Amino acid sequence: MRSATLALGAALLGAATAGAAGCSSEGGAPASSPSTEIDAGPVRDHDNPANDGEVVLPDAGALETVAYPFAVPVGFPKPLVPASNPLTEEKAELGRHLFYDARLSGNGTQSCGSCHLQELAFTDGKALAVGSTNGVHPRGSMSLVNVVYATSLTWPNPLMDTLERQANVPLFGIDPIVELGALGQEEVILGRLRAEPRYAPLFAAAYPGDADPVTMLNVTRAIASFERIIVSGDSPYDRWLYRGERDALTAQQVKGYELFNSERLECFHCHAGFNLTDSVTYAGKKPTLMFHNTGLYNIGGTGAYPLDNQGLRDFTDVPSDMGRFKAPTLRNVAKTAPYMHDGSITTLEGVLDHYAAGGRTIASGPNAGVGSASPYKSGLVVGFPLSTEDRAAVISFLESLTDDELLTNPKLADPWK
Repeated sequence: MRSATLALGAALLGAATAGAAGCSSEGGAPASSPSTEIDAGPVRDHDNPANDGEVVLPDAGALETVAYPFAVPVGFPKPLVPASNPLTEEKAELGRHLFYDARLSGNGTQSCGSCHLQELAFTDGKALAVGSTNGVHPRGSMSLVNVVYATSLTWPNPLMDTLERQANVPLFGIDPIVELGALGQEEVILGRLRAEPRYAPLFAAAYPGDADPVTMLNVTRAIASFERIIVSGDSPYDRWLYRGERDALTAQQVKGYELFNSERLECFHCHAGFNLTDSVTYAGKKPTLMFHNTGLYNIGGTGAYPLDNQGLRDFTDVPSDMGRFKAPTLRNVAKTAPYMHDGSITTLEGVLDHYAAGGRTIASGPNAGVGSASPYKSGLVVGFPLSTEDRAAVISFLESLTDDELLTNPKLADPWK
């Protein structure tokens, strides 16, 4: 194993601020924070390809956590909640109001919910996220579904490991774009919240021990609490697998499930378990965090990715970490197009084509290259034959992961409408 020194802003690691996953929220620290060098410890075993980008994390049992007080779906483990921000119904309800409130952006035009729409499984349907001042992010907005089980909260950053830390970027960050643009507008934003009659009782109920609960720290803690209850586990797939409803899936979808979990397609290696991803954490389990190069780019045959999207390499500066990104959950994947970290594949059929080819070929232009020949591509992405019938079965299975209850649940909906 080898160490990598990662440059992150001190505010990402401090407890003075806490937070939410607004917009794409993937960059570094807020501009006002000094840069701090921290030793991430063992990041990747470069001598063992089977690890395929694994980041070594501490045992979950060593982390200070408290109970998750809400019911979880059948077949799901208990999530972890940081002891510094215990989860309560009152805090989550305050967080729901704040999550959808455009008052939190500097110019009053966007909320967290602007980039995370409930009907799209808390994504935004765009290839690349757009901030409150119309800046375009190099990556797309990730789904917030089951984010309570996530070991990291962005596509490439291994240290963005709690919702509280992650809030700094969408709220205050200006690099690579301004997202919510709250930097320097904190008192203005708090004044807006104090002026809204709904908030006084909501803040008081969420933070009954605080003389003045309307603070940015409490704002971000409440949003993180709301995000922890965005749990999806009521799809046809869940009813079939965990509840024994054998007619919940069609014969075609069952065939797709079998193909998905076959050694021929290899999908299950990166999209495994109850959350259909290999990066998970929960009570009683050692957390796992994996990053993969899927052969999406191979610019000039060198293995390179676009300069603004080099994945894990941007944080480790290790050449073989080029193009490694986290495998997102596939829950509600039929609702979260376009796909990949940069939204460069528009349909599920296109995603299957990419993996069946063992990597994407871009014939011309600045990103031209044969992805299947990338020297950094994961050994799990080898390509496979796929008949028209098999393709339809896999797509149908992926559609069975849609949880309509989540997409319409009023407890997760915008309370300002």
